[in-house]
Amino acid sequence: MDVGIQKTIVFLFFIFIGILLKVKFKSKEEITGIKKVILNLALPATIFIALLGIKVELHLLILPFLALGLNLLLFFAMPFILPLMGIGKGTSEYRTAKLLVPSLAPGLSSFPFILEFLGEDFLAKAAMSDLGNKVFVLFFLYLVAMNWHYSLQSNEKKNGGTKLKPLIKAMVSEPVNVFIGAALVLLALGLSMDSLPFFMSETLEKLSLIMTPLVLLFIGLAVKIKRKQFFQIFSLLCTRAALVLLISGIFVTVAGVEARNEILLTMAFGLSACSFWPYAHIAAVDSMEMDKKSKKRTFSSDFGVAILALSFPLSTMLILATLNSGSFFVNPLHIFLIAVVLLAVGFAIPLISGVSKKKWSEQKLTPHEINSAAAEKAA
Repeated sequence: MDVGIQKTIVFLFFIFIGILLKVKFKSKEEITGIKKVILNLALPATIFIALLGIKVELHLLILPFLALGLNLLLFFAMPFILPLMGIGKGTSEYRTAKLLVPSLAPGLSSFPFILEFLGEDFLAKAAMSDLGNKVFVLFFLYLVAMNWHYSLQSNEKKNGGTKLKPLIKAMVSEPVNVFIGAALVLLALGLSMDSLPFFMSETLEKLSLIMTPLVLLFIGLAVKIKRKQFFQIFSLLCTRAALVLLISGIFVTVAGVEARNEILLTMAFGLSACSFWPYAHIAAVDSMEMDKKSKKRTFSSDFGVAILALSFPLSTMLILATLNSGSFFVNPLHIFLIAVVLLAVGFAIPLISGVSKKKWSEQKLTPHEINSAAAEKAA
């Protein structure tokens, strides 16, 4: 069996183990404890190591900006897409989806397959591209999440000064941000992980190792997907994939990219699953609101976990299909064709759902009401 597929099965198996362990984790506090370990230990250590491992190559500096551009295009497309999926503006689900869907997790979803199918050179390009995505998920989305939180809470004054103070305080006190700041200082000084004392580097590496298993187990433990929610998220993720392919197709056409592997890299990177890091921002905001016993919730944690749980397997299937396509996508028209197919799938489910709801509501009307409605429509 292909190594990439085996890795995917391992990741999915961890989620399945988490689902099986639900019977042992009966209280919400126990699952929250795992989340706090991820947010305060594993995630900061992973980010610290990832940032110190960056090797900036001048001829590849355009790649982070291209990835950041993709993130921003998806982010600003969400206000138009989400209402079509039945996710109303101003709701906690809307803010959750808007934060999560534009993010990418290439480390978990696409990097293993890029290495397997395209080789180390293309993995290096993907890693450079991920710099732009990291800036987006770690900095931009964090500021967005905290701004939404302070804007929503009725006990906060709405002028800029009062919102800025708690925002800065939250940024400084978050372990993730402390580790990011420390990593950036070390990078500026030209230091790397090898420059740290052995006990520090070894401790950070051991903490980083538990990141992926814990995240996947947490998803399995926390996921609660209702039937309606499943189809809604599936439609949203199909539409996301369609947008990525449309953007990729336009880029390939305009830039005149003809090399097969370059095109496959562009598509595979963009089709990465949604990142856990924006969910970390959501969890941090949730903790703040729970401590303050706020009635209004900025985000829906359950909806966020459901998006992560469905995003990973769907992205994996799309990435594998893309990388196994041979020279099919060398022709940009084929990229647009698959994008249209995914767009049709994404919009078909909400459309069918809307029609069925309309029919059901009409069935509840009396014959006189139905005739009156028909007469008004004809007029």
